Amino acid sequence: MKYSLKSSFSRLVLAVFVAVFFVTVLGRAVAVTGAWAFCEGWLVCAPTSSLGYLKLAHMLLVGVASVLMIFLLRKAWREQRGQNLLLPLTTVTGVLFFGQALIGSIIVTRDYPLHLVVLHTMSAIALWISLGVLVFTSGALATDATEIIKFDFRQRAKDFFILSKPIIVLLLLVTTYSGLVAGTKAWPSASLTFWTLLGGALAAAGSSALNQYIDRELDKNMQRTAKRPLADGRLTAAEGLSYGLALSLISYYVMAGFVNFLAALLSLAGIFYYVIFYSVMLKKATVQNIVIGGGAGAIPPMVGWAAATGHLGLAAWILFAIVFMWTPPHFWALAIVRMKDYEKAGVPMMPVVHGEAKTRKYIMVYTIVLIAITLLLPIFNLAGTVYLISALILGGFLLYAAWRVFTIGGNKVAWTMYRWSSMYLAFIFLAIMIDAVV
Repeated sequence: MKYSLKSSFSRLVLAVFVAVFFVTVLGRAVAVTGAWAFCEGWLVCAPTSSLGYLKLAHMLLVGVASVLMIFLLRKAWREQRGQNLLLPLTTVTGVLFFGQALIGSIIVTRDYPLHLVVLHTMSAIALWISLGVLVFTSGALATDATEIIKFDFRQRAKDFFILSKPIIVLLLLVTTYSGLVAGTKAWPSASLTFWTLLGGALAAAGSSALNQYIDRELDKNMQRTAKRPLADGRLTAAEGLSYGLALSLISYYVMAGFVNFLAALLSLAGIFYYVIFYSVMLKKATVQNIVIGGGAGAIPPMVGWAAATGHLGLAAWILFAIVFMWTPPHFWALAIVRMKDYEKAGVPMMPVVHGEAKTRKYIMVYTIVLIAITLLLPIFNLAGTVYLISALILGGFLLYAAWRVFTIGGNKVAWTMYRWSSMYLAFIFLAIMIDAVV
Protein backbone atom coordinates (compact mmCIF):
# COMPACT_ATOMS: atom_id res chain seq x y z
CA MET A 1 0.00 0.00 0.00
CA LYS A 2 1.32 3.41 -1.00
CA TYR A 3 0.87 6.20 1.56
CA SER A 4 -0.49 9.55 0.35
CA LEU A 5 -2.14 12.67 1.74
CA LYS A 6 -3.91 13.51 -1.50
CA SER A 7 -7.39 12.83 -0.16
CA SER A 8 -9.17 15.35 2.06
CA PHE A 9 -10.11 12.49 4.40
CA SER A 10 -6.48 11.49 5.05
CA ARG A 11 -5.54 15.13 5.66
CA LEU A 12 -8.36 15.49 8.18
CA VAL A 13 -7.21 12.30 9.91
CA LEU A 14 -3.72 13.78 10.23
CA ALA A 15 -5.16 17.01 11.67
CA VAL A 16 -7.07 14.99 14.28
CA PHE A 17 -3.89 13.06 15.11
CA VAL A 18 -1.94 16.29 15.69
CA ALA A 19 -4.75 17.81 17.78
CA VAL A 20 -5.04 14.72 19.99
CA PHE A 21 -1.24 14.68 20.39
CA PHE A 22 -1.21 18.22 21.78
CA VAL A 23 -4.25 17.46 23.96
CA THR A 24 -2.33 14.53 25.45
CA VAL A 25 0.83 16.59 26.04
CA LEU A 26 -1.05 19.44 27.68
CA GLY A 27 -3.14 17.01 29.72
CA ARG A 28 0.00 15.40 31.07
CA ALA A 29 1.45 18.82 31.90
CA VAL A 30 -1.74 19.75 33.79
CA ALA A 31 -1.55 16.51 35.81
CA VAL A 32 2.17 16.90 36.65
CA THR A 33 2.00 20.58 37.62
CA GLY A 34 -1.34 20.36 39.44
CA ALA A 35 -2.73 23.10 37.21
CA TRP A 36 -6.21 21.60 37.51
CA ALA A 37 -6.49 23.10 41.01
CA PHE A 38 -6.04 26.66 39.70
CA CYS A 39 -8.84 26.65 37.14
CA GLU A 40 -11.96 24.92 38.45
CA GLY A 41 -14.83 24.21 36.13
CA TRP A 42 -15.84 22.08 33.18
CA LEU A 43 -15.73 23.04 29.49
CA VAL A 44 -14.30 26.44 30.47
CA CYS A 45 -12.85 27.78 33.71
CA ALA A 46 -11.54 31.01 35.23
CA PRO A 47 -7.79 30.75 36.04
CA THR A 48 -6.72 31.91 39.51
CA SER A 49 -2.99 31.83 38.72
CA SER A 50 -0.65 31.46 35.76
CA LEU A 51 -0.81 27.65 36.03
CA GLY A 52 -4.56 27.87 35.61
CA TYR A 53 -4.07 29.04 32.05
CA LEU A 54 -2.41 25.73 31.28
CA LYS A 55 -5.58 23.90 32.20
CA LEU A 56 -7.70 26.42 30.28
CA ALA A 57 -5.54 25.88 27.18
CA HIS A 58 -5.95 22.14 27.58
CA MET A 59 -9.72 22.41 27.81
CA LEU A 60 -9.92 24.67 24.76
CA LEU A 61 -7.73 22.31 22.77
CA VAL A 62 -9.99 19.41 23.80
CA GLY A 63 -12.84 21.40 22.29
CA VAL A 64 -10.94 21.88 19.04
CA ALA A 65 -10.02 18.20 18.86
CA SER A 66 -13.64 17.24 19.56
CA VAL A 67 -14.93 19.40 16.70
CA LEU A 68 -12.33 17.91 14.35
CA MET A 69 -13.30 14.40 15.47
CA ILE A 70 -16.99 15.09 14.79
CA PHE A 71 -16.15 16.36 11.31
CA LEU A 72 -14.02 13.26 10.71
CA LEU A 73 -16.83 10.93 11.77
CA ARG A 74 -19.30 12.80 9.56
CA LYS A 75 -16.96 12.63 6.59
CA ALA A 76 -16.27 8.92 7.13
CA TRP A 77 -19.97 8.01 7.26
CA ARG A 78 -20.70 10.09 4.15
CA GLU A 79 -17.71 9.20 1.98
CA GLN A 80 -16.21 5.92 3.25
CA ARG A 81 -19.35 3.81 3.79
CA GLY A 82 -18.01 1.14 1.46
CA GLN A 83 -14.61 0.92 3.11
CA ASN A 84 -14.64 -2.17 5.32
CA LEU A 85 -11.56 -1.02 7.25
CA LEU A 86 -11.66 2.78 7.27
CA LEU A 87 -15.25 3.30 8.40
CA PRO A 88 -15.14 0.87 11.38
CA LEU A 89 -11.67 2.10 12.38
CA THR A 90 -12.72 5.75 12.26
CA THR A 91 -15.90 5.00 14.21
CA VAL A 92 -14.04 3.08 16.92
CA THR A 93 -11.43 5.86 17.14
CA GLY A 94 -14.18 8.44 17.67
CA VAL A 95 -15.86 6.36 20.39
CA LEU A 96 -12.52 5.83 22.16
CA PHE A 97 -11.77 9.57 22.05
CA PHE A 98 -15.09 10.66 23.51
CA GLY A 99 -15.23 7.65 25.85
CA GLN A 100 -11.86 8.53 27.34
CA ALA A 101 -12.97 12.13 27.79
CA LEU A 102 -16.18 10.99 29.51
CA ILE A 103 -14.37 8.67 31.91
CA GLY A 104 -11.77 11.37 32.62
CA SER A 105 -14.50 13.82 33.63
CA ILE A 106 -16.11 11.19 35.90
CA ILE A 107 -12.84 10.23 37.58
CA VAL A 108 -12.16 13.67 39.03
CA THR A 109 -15.59 13.77 40.69
CA ARG A 110 -15.41 10.30 42.27
CA ASP A 111 -12.06 10.21 44.03
CA TYR A 112 -10.30 8.25 41.28
CA PRO A 113 -11.94 4.76 41.45
CA LEU A 114 -9.39 2.17 40.32
CA HIS A 115 -11.48 0.50 37.60
CA LEU A 116 -12.19 3.87 35.96
CA VAL A 117 -8.54 4.92 36.18
CA VAL A 118 -7.57 1.67 34.46
CA LEU A 119 -10.30 2.15 31.84
CA HIS A 120 -9.12 5.72 31.20
CA THR A 121 -5.54 4.53 30.71
CA MET A 122 -6.51 1.59 28.50
CA SER A 123 -8.73 3.88 26.42
CA ALA A 124 -5.80 6.23 25.89
CA ILE A 125 -3.56 3.37 24.74
CA ALA A 126 -6.26 1.98 22.44
CA LEU A 127 -6.96 5.47 21.07
CA TRP A 128 -3.34 6.02 20.11
CA ILE A 129 -3.10 2.60 18.48
CA SER A 130 -6.28 3.16 16.47
CA LEU A 131 -5.23 6.70 15.54
CA GLY A 132 -1.83 5.51 14.34
CA VAL A 133 -3.37 2.75 12.24
CA LEU A 134 -5.98 5.18 10.91
CA VAL A 135 -3.33 7.71 9.81
CA PHE A 136 -1.52 5.00 7.84
CA THR A 137 -4.57 3.27 6.34
CA SER A 138 -6.34 6.52 5.41
CA GLY A 139 -3.26 7.64 3.48
CA ALA A 140 -3.20 4.32 1.65
CA LEU A 141 -6.90 3.61 1.12
CA ALA A 142 -8.96 6.80 1.35
CA THR A 143 -10.19 8.48 -1.80
CA ASP A 144 -12.25 11.61 -2.24
CA ALA A 145 -15.85 10.85 -3.12
CA THR A 146 -16.75 11.78 -6.69
CA GLU A 147 -20.32 12.44 -5.57
CA ILE A 148 -22.07 12.67 -2.23
CA ILE A 149 -24.95 10.22 -2.00
CA LYS A 150 -28.26 11.75 -0.98
CA PHE A 151 -29.67 9.48 1.71
CA ASP A 152 -33.24 8.79 2.59
CA PHE A 153 -32.62 9.47 6.29
CA ARG A 154 -36.00 8.10 7.34
CA GLN A 155 -35.26 4.78 5.64
CA ARG A 156 -31.72 4.70 7.03
CA ALA A 157 -33.01 5.33 10.55
CA LYS A 158 -35.50 2.50 10.07
CA ASP A 159 -32.75 0.18 8.80
CA PHE A 160 -30.44 0.89 11.74
CA PHE A 161 -33.40 0.36 14.05
CA ILE A 162 -34.05 -3.04 12.43
CA LEU A 163 -30.34 -3.82 12.69
CA SER A 164 -30.69 -3.45 16.46
CA LYS A 165 -33.38 -6.19 16.66
CA PRO A 166 -35.65 -4.01 18.83
CA ILE A 167 -38.03 -6.79 19.90
CA ILE A 168 -35.14 -8.88 21.25
CA VAL A 169 -33.67 -5.77 22.92
CA LEU A 170 -37.01 -5.09 24.61
CA LEU A 171 -37.27 -8.66 25.92
CA LEU A 172 -33.70 -8.54 27.24
CA LEU A 173 -34.44 -5.22 28.96
CA VAL A 174 -37.40 -6.83 30.73
CA THR A 175 -35.08 -9.47 32.19
CA THR A 176 -32.45 -6.84 33.01
CA TYR A 177 -34.92 -4.65 34.85
CA SER A 178 -36.34 -7.68 36.68
CA GLY A 179 -32.85 -8.49 37.95
CA LEU A 180 -32.45 -4.86 38.99
CA VAL A 181 -35.73 -4.82 40.92
CA ALA A 182 -35.13 -8.25 42.46
CA GLY A 183 -31.66 -7.23 43.59
CA THR A 184 -32.87 -3.94 45.03
CA LYS A 185 -36.00 -5.56 46.54
CA ALA A 186 -37.75 -2.29 45.73
CA TRP A 187 -38.29 -0.05 42.75
CA PRO A 188 -34.78 1.22 41.94
CA SER A 189 -33.93 4.89 41.57
CA ALA A 190 -34.70 6.61 38.28
CA SER A 191 -31.00 7.31 37.71
CA LEU A 192 -29.85 3.71 38.24
CA THR A 193 -32.73 2.43 36.12
CA PHE A 194 -31.96 4.82 33.27
CA TRP A 195 -28.23 4.10 33.04
CA THR A 196 -28.63 0.35 33.50
CA LEU A 197 -31.30 0.04 30.82
CA LEU A 198 -29.48 2.42 28.48
CA GLY A 199 -26.27 0.44 28.81
CA GLY A 200 -28.17 -2.82 28.42
CA ALA A 201 -30.04 -1.58 25.34
CA LEU A 202 -26.82 -0.42 23.70
CA ALA A 203 -25.10 -3.73 24.44
CA ALA A 204 -28.00 -5.78 23.08
CA ALA A 205 -28.42 -3.59 19.99
CA GLY A 206 -24.68 -3.61 19.29
CA SER A 207 -24.49 -7.39 19.65
CA SER A 208 -27.46 -7.81 17.32
CA ALA A 209 -25.87 -5.59 14.69
CA LEU A 210 -22.59 -7.50 14.88
CA ASN A 211 -24.51 -10.79 14.63
CA GLN A 212 -26.21 -9.59 11.45
CA TYR A 213 -22.86 -8.42 10.06
CA ILE A 214 -21.41 -11.90 10.63
CA ASP A 215 -24.52 -13.62 9.21
CA ARG A 216 -25.11 -11.22 6.29
CA GLU A 217 -24.36 -13.83 3.61
CA LEU A 218 -26.18 -16.61 5.47
CA ASP A 219 -29.24 -14.36 5.91
CA LYS A 220 -29.60 -14.03 2.14
CA ASN A 221 -30.49 -17.73 1.97
CA MET A 222 -33.31 -17.60 4.51
CA GLN A 223 -36.78 -16.24 3.81
CA ARG A 224 -37.12 -14.94 7.37
CA THR A 225 -33.92 -12.88 7.18
CA ALA A 226 -33.40 -12.10 3.48
CA LYS A 227 -34.85 -8.58 3.84
CA ARG A 228 -32.61 -7.56 6.71
CA PRO A 229 -30.70 -4.31 5.94
CA LEU A 230 -27.28 -5.94 5.44
CA ALA A 231 -28.54 -9.03 3.61
CA ASP A 232 -30.66 -6.87 1.31
CA GLY A 233 -27.84 -4.37 0.68
CA ARG A 234 -29.65 -1.32 2.04
CA LEU A 235 -26.75 -0.84 4.44
CA THR A 236 -23.14 -1.71 3.62
CA ALA A 237 -21.18 -4.30 5.56
CA ALA A 238 -18.89 -1.50 6.81
CA GLU A 239 -21.88 0.41 8.20
CA GLY A 240 -23.22 -2.65 10.00
CA LEU A 241 -19.85 -3.46 11.53
CA SER A 242 -19.22 0.16 12.53
CA TYR A 243 -22.65 0.54 14.08
CA GLY A 244 -22.32 -2.68 16.08
CA LEU A 245 -18.82 -1.87 17.33
CA ALA A 246 -19.80 1.68 18.29
CA LEU A 247 -22.87 0.66 20.32
CA SER A 248 -20.96 -2.16 22.05
CA LEU A 249 -18.12 0.15 23.09
CA ILE A 250 -20.46 2.93 24.20
CA SER A 251 -22.44 0.44 26.29
CA TYR A 252 -19.32 -0.44 28.27
CA TYR A 253 -18.47 3.21 28.93
CA VAL A 254 -22.05 3.85 30.10
CA MET A 255 -22.09 0.81 32.40
CA ALA A 256 -18.62 1.43 33.83
CA GLY A 257 -19.10 5.16 34.26
CA PHE A 258 -22.64 5.33 35.61
CA VAL A 259 -23.50 1.88 37.03
CA ASN A 260 -20.63 -0.26 38.39
CA PHE A 261 -17.68 -2.35 37.30
CA LEU A 262 -19.32 -5.78 37.73
CA ALA A 263 -22.38 -4.81 35.67
CA ALA A 264 -20.10 -3.43 32.96
CA LEU A 265 -17.96 -6.58 32.95
CA LEU A 266 -20.98 -8.87 32.73
CA SER A 267 -22.46 -6.80 29.92
CA LEU A 268 -19.18 -6.99 28.01
CA ALA A 269 -19.04 -10.75 28.62
CA GLY A 270 -22.53 -11.05 27.14
CA ILE A 271 -21.40 -9.23 23.99
CA PHE A 272 -18.36 -11.48 23.54
CA TYR A 273 -20.42 -14.58 24.31
CA TYR A 274 -23.06 -13.78 21.69
CA VAL A 275 -20.82 -12.36 18.97
CA ILE A 276 -17.69 -14.49 19.21
CA PHE A 277 -18.68 -17.69 21.01
CA TYR A 278 -22.14 -18.12 19.47
CA SER A 279 -22.24 -16.23 16.15
CA VAL A 280 -18.70 -17.00 14.99
CA MET A 281 -17.83 -20.33 16.64
CA LEU A 282 -21.03 -22.25 17.42
CA LYS A 283 -23.89 -21.31 15.10
CA LYS A 284 -22.74 -23.25 12.05
CA ALA A 285 -20.49 -25.72 13.86
CA THR A 286 -22.72 -27.81 16.14
CA VAL A 287 -26.31 -28.86 16.72
CA GLN A 288 -25.79 -27.69 20.31
CA ASN A 289 -25.44 -24.08 19.10
CA ILE A 290 -28.63 -22.87 20.78
CA VAL A 291 -28.07 -24.89 23.98
CA ILE A 292 -24.58 -23.52 24.58
CA GLY A 293 -25.23 -20.13 23.00
CA GLY A 294 -28.21 -19.55 25.29
CA GLY A 295 -25.82 -18.27 27.93
CA ALA A 296 -25.54 -14.96 26.08
CA GLY A 297 -29.22 -14.14 26.49
CA ALA A 298 -29.14 -15.34 30.09
CA ILE A 299 -26.63 -12.70 31.21
CA PRO A 300 -28.92 -9.57 31.24
CA PRO A 301 -30.77 -10.46 34.50
CA MET A 302 -27.36 -10.93 36.13
CA VAL A 303 -26.39 -7.48 34.85
CA GLY A 304 -29.47 -6.03 36.51
CA TRP A 305 -28.74 -7.83 39.77
CA ALA A 306 -25.10 -6.68 39.73
CA ALA A 307 -26.22 -3.12 39.00
CA ALA A 308 -28.42 -3.21 42.11
CA THR A 309 -26.07 -4.98 44.51
CA GLY A 310 -22.53 -4.89 43.13
CA HIS A 311 -22.25 -8.68 43.51
CA LEU A 312 -23.94 -11.91 42.39
CA GLY A 313 -26.00 -14.06 44.72
CA LEU A 314 -27.74 -17.41 44.33
CA ALA A 315 -30.91 -15.72 43.06
CA ALA A 316 -28.95 -14.08 40.23
CA TRP A 317 -27.62 -17.46 39.11
CA ILE A 318 -31.12 -18.94 39.18
CA LEU A 319 -32.35 -16.08 36.98
CA PHE A 320 -29.49 -16.91 34.63
CA ALA A 321 -30.52 -20.58 34.63
CA ILE A 322 -34.15 -19.73 33.86
CA VAL A 323 -33.25 -17.87 30.66
CA PHE A 324 -30.57 -20.43 29.79
CA MET A 325 -33.04 -23.32 29.91
CA TRP A 326 -35.81 -21.29 28.23
CA THR A 327 -33.71 -20.58 25.13
CA PRO A 328 -33.52 -24.10 23.53
CA PRO A 329 -37.26 -24.95 23.52
CA HIS A 330 -38.07 -21.41 22.38
CA PHE A 331 -35.73 -21.47 19.39
CA TRP A 332 -36.23 -25.15 18.57
CA ALA A 333 -39.93 -24.39 18.14
CA LEU A 334 -38.98 -21.66 15.66
CA ALA A 335 -36.51 -24.02 13.99
CA ILE A 336 -39.30 -26.53 13.33
CA VAL A 337 -41.30 -23.81 11.57
CA ARG A 338 -38.27 -22.56 9.62
CA MET A 339 -36.56 -25.94 9.14
CA LYS A 340 -36.24 -25.59 5.34
CA ASP A 341 -34.69 -22.14 5.77
CA TYR A 342 -32.07 -23.43 8.21
CA GLU A 343 -31.37 -26.44 6.01
CA LYS A 344 -30.87 -24.23 2.96
CA ALA A 345 -28.56 -21.91 4.90
CA GLY A 346 -26.51 -24.80 6.29
CA VAL A 347 -27.26 -24.06 9.95
CA PRO A 348 -27.25 -27.33 11.97
CA MET A 349 -30.35 -26.69 14.04
CA MET A 350 -31.84 -29.62 15.95
CA PRO A 351 -34.70 -30.47 13.52
CA VAL A 352 -32.33 -30.23 10.54
CA VAL A 353 -29.79 -32.66 12.04
CA HIS A 354 -31.93 -35.01 14.16
CA GLY A 355 -35.39 -34.54 12.70
CA GLU A 356 -38.62 -33.01 13.95
CA ALA A 357 -39.67 -35.93 16.15
CA LYS A 358 -36.52 -35.83 18.28
CA THR A 359 -36.72 -32.03 18.47
CA ARG A 360 -40.29 -32.21 19.78
CA LYS A 361 -39.13 -34.63 22.46
CA TYR A 362 -36.30 -32.32 23.53
CA ILE A 363 -38.66 -29.33 23.62
CA MET A 364 -40.78 -31.24 26.12
CA VAL A 365 -37.80 -32.31 28.25
CA TYR A 366 -36.27 -28.83 28.40
CA THR A 367 -39.63 -27.27 29.22
CA ILE A 368 -40.06 -29.59 32.22
CA VAL A 369 -36.53 -28.76 33.44
CA LEU A 370 -37.21 -25.03 32.92
CA ILE A 371 -40.36 -25.12 35.05
CA ALA A 372 -38.48 -27.02 37.78
CA ILE A 373 -35.76 -24.36 37.80
CA THR A 374 -38.31 -21.55 38.17
CA LEU A 375 -39.48 -23.23 41.38
CA LEU A 376 -35.99 -23.04 42.92
CA LEU A 377 -36.55 -19.40 43.90
CA PRO A 378 -39.40 -20.15 46.36
CA ILE A 379 -37.74 -23.43 47.44
CA PHE A 380 -34.67 -21.48 48.60
CA ASN A 381 -36.90 -18.77 50.07
CA LEU A 382 -35.72 -16.26 47.46
CA ALA A 383 -39.24 -15.42 46.25
CA GLY A 384 -42.69 -15.29 47.80
CA THR A 385 -46.25 -16.40 47.20
CA VAL A 386 -46.98 -14.02 44.31
CA TYR A 387 -44.09 -15.44 42.32
CA LEU A 388 -44.86 -19.07 43.26
CA ILE A 389 -48.48 -18.85 42.08
CA SER A 390 -47.41 -17.03 38.90
CA ALA A 391 -44.68 -19.57 38.15
CA LEU A 392 -47.10 -22.48 38.55
CA ILE A 393 -49.79 -20.93 36.34
CA LEU A 394 -47.37 -19.75 33.64
CA GLY A 395 -45.51 -23.05 33.80
CA GLY A 396 -48.78 -24.92 33.29
CA PHE A 397 -49.57 -22.96 30.12
CA LEU A 398 -46.06 -23.47 28.75
CA LEU A 399 -46.13 -27.18 29.59
CA TYR A 400 -49.42 -27.50 27.76
CA ALA A 401 -47.93 -25.83 24.68
CA ALA A 402 -44.88 -28.12 24.83
CA TRP A 403 -47.13 -31.18 25.27
CA ARG A 404 -49.05 -30.23 22.12
CA VAL A 405 -45.78 -29.89 20.22
CA PHE A 406 -44.68 -33.30 21.51
CA THR A 407 -47.93 -35.16 20.81
CA ILE A 408 -49.40 -33.38 17.78
CA GLY A 409 -46.44 -31.94 15.89
CA GLY A 410 -46.55 -29.69 12.86
CA ASN A 411 -45.73 -26.05 12.23
CA LYS A 412 -48.91 -24.58 13.70
CA VAL A 413 -48.42 -25.91 17.23
CA ALA A 414 -44.67 -25.21 17.03
CA TRP A 415 -45.40 -21.58 16.14
CA THR A 416 -47.82 -21.37 19.07
CA MET A 417 -45.10 -22.72 21.35
CA TYR A 418 -42.66 -20.11 20.01
CA ARG A 419 -45.06 -17.24 20.67
CA TRP A 420 -46.23 -18.53 24.05
CA SER A 421 -42.66 -19.03 25.22
CA SER A 422 -41.84 -15.40 24.38
CA MET A 423 -44.77 -14.21 26.48
CA TYR A 424 -43.89 -16.73 29.19
CA LEU A 425 -40.42 -15.25 29.68
CA ALA A 426 -41.76 -11.71 29.87
CA PHE A 427 -44.48 -12.63 32.37
CA ILE A 428 -42.30 -14.81 34.61
CA PHE A 429 -39.86 -11.93 35.01
CA LEU A 430 -42.74 -9.53 35.55
CA ALA A 431 -43.85 -11.82 38.38
CA ILE A 432 -40.32 -11.68 39.83
CA MET A 433 -40.52 -7.88 39.88
CA ILE A 434 -43.97 -7.71 41.48
CA ASP A 435 -43.03 -10.31 44.09
CA ALA A 436 -39.87 -8.34 45.01
CA VAL A 437 -41.76 -5.13 45.81
CA VAL A 438 -44.97 -6.40 47.47
